[in-house]
Amino acid sequence: MSKADYVYGVLAEEIRSARIPGGTALRAAAIARRLGVSVTPVREALRRLEKDRLISYEAHHGATVVDLGDDALEEFYGLRAVVEGLGARLAATRVTPEELEWLRELHAAMARDAAEGRLNRLGEQSRHFHLRIADIGGPAFLGQHARAVHDSFPVPPAASLWLDPAQVPGQLEAHEGILAALERGDGAAAEQLMIEHVRRAGEHRRDHEPPDG
Repeated sequence: MSKADYVYGVLAEEIRSARIPGGTALRAAAIARRLGVSVTPVREALRRLEKDRLISYEAHHGATVVDLGDDALEEFYGLRAVVEGLGARLAATRVTPEELEWLRELHAAMARDAAEGRLNRLGEQSRHFHLRIADIGGPAFLGQHARAVHDSFPVPPAASLWLDPAQVPGQLEAHEGILAALERGDGAAAEQLMIEHVRRAGEHRRDHEPPDG
């Protein structure tokens, strides 16, 4: 792994996990000191992050982590709903018993974590749930596209519905409904349930986005 690859990997993970929140200015010299590298690989990594649309450059401000406004949030979750809804519809006709068992085991693990108060695990588990369904439905292209959309903009911790105890039961119920639709091969129901589930996440994020991004 090159130094630029290392810096890119660290920064991408920190941005996508929202440990570096939207709107944060990124200074190459400070990053270089923190990660123990020269400025050159940092600048290369920042160029890659810009291509990934995780950061943007503005005159007199330099690199800044992308922050979504209301219109962009609506577009982002609308795109997720369409892509993941299609993935669920196709998955209903393609899912194998082994794949369905994997999804059910993940759902059961989420339910246990929720019951025992380990809400911090649920967001990443939900990501695996959604992307596995997209991979099953569209292994040639759709799953990869869903993953790229997911990675485009991280969810700030304060906006994650999985950290809200009042939201968790309804979201687990939505996953259960999607699983039931997949099990009976009902693509139309799986698609509609997934679309509604993703849109609810978007509404929650819009309502709970921190004022400073």
